[in-house]
Amino acid sequence: MKILVINAGSSSLKYQLMDPDSGDVFAKGLCERIGIDGRLTHKAPAKDIKVVSEIPMPTHAEAITAVLDILVDPVNGVVSSVDEIDAVGHRVVHGGMKFAESCLIDEACLEAVRACIPLGPLHNPANLLGIEACQKILPNKPQVAVFDTAYHMTMPPKAYRYAIPDEYYEKDSLRRYGFHGTSHRYIAKRVEALEGKGLKVINCHLGNGSSLAAILDGKCQDTSMGLSPLCGVPMGTRVGDIDTTVAQYICKNYNKSMDEVMTILNKKSGVFGLSGGVSSDFRDLEAAAAQGNEKAQLALDKFAYEVKKYIGAYAAALGGLDVLVFTAGVGENGVLMRSMICEGLEFLGVKLDQEKNKLRGDERIISAADSKVKIWVIPTNEELMIAQDTAALAK
Repeated sequence: MKILVINAGSSSLKYQLMDPDSGDVFAKGLCERIGIDGRLTHKAPAKDIKVVSEIPMPTHAEAITAVLDILVDPVNGVVSSVDEIDAVGHRVVHGGMKFAESCLIDEACLEAVRACIPLGPLHNPANLLGIEACQKILPNKPQVAVFDTAYHMTMPPKAYRYAIPDEYYEKDSLRRYGFHGTSHRYIAKRVEALEGKGLKVINCHLGNGSSLAAILDGKCQDTSMGLSPLCGVPMGTRVGDIDTTVAQYICKNYNKSMDEVMTILNKKSGVFGLSGGVSSDFRDLEAAAAQGNEKAQLALDKFAYEVKKYIGAYAAALGGLDVLVFTAGVGENGVLMRSMICEGLEFLGVKLDQEKNKLRGDERIISAADSKVKIWVIPTNEELMIAQDTAALAK
């Protein structure tokens, strides 16, 4: 089968055409500046092709059309006709409490996704635009929604409930949902393939957006993000866990609206804010810290410290730890950051081999031979999970 995977943002759209069985990627790319002017970056790995085109994209419909046009292009394409595309899988960020697994998209599914917009106001509207554009242009192809939140629906109430008046949960479904679920699910399956079942696993999905998940026998028991992707460990520009009174203080003392404060906490905080605006990119922070920038060093120290605290907490929640995994951009490539996080975790049986740790982007054990806990670097593959779910439901 050939599955088209779509990840639609408000002004961008990422795509991959792939084989869900082998994981082979026939083509992938990015549509940018949708609604402004439009730019398409297209790659076909097997043909060693990279094309950048300026294409008008007033809406997501034009972006989808541009993707399909280049996929069938005689020179740069990878299929002779769109008929070769068997189904389309869509990343949907927030599924609320309605979706514990992926589903075929029909009107009932769309209505449920729309109903989740108050819970995912930054992402779900864009995801819907991508779905609706594909339905219009590929009306006869099965479409599947794969939810970031679905994997975390196995959390027990003691993990997902907030200690707020019960009415806000009963009426408004305000609770911990968690995100990066497709990545965490991929890692859980991969760990089972590598190490076996029944294990206590902590997965560290570390990137510009970061979250940790406590996993028991393949199922999520707790995760660091909450109602939104704002909480948990500090991220590139997101604040992470914070006393909510800080938001109230900024509102009152700096004459800011709540929307303005949320922009500060989402876009101007995290390691970017801690570093005094040096960067939200950990590579830039490491370079600045190496040159003696104390604020950049603080940002790195704070991030490692908070990740380490979550690992300790989740080891307690799981009643032990068998496998610690690092994945996503920083997790897969951050040699220094992995070392900083593991330092001091020897009491949990975590012992890093510094030589093995000198790798970027490869799947490998990096724990010492006498470490009681296996430490793995495993590159994530959310697109493959979306493609596999789509293929299974389309069949």
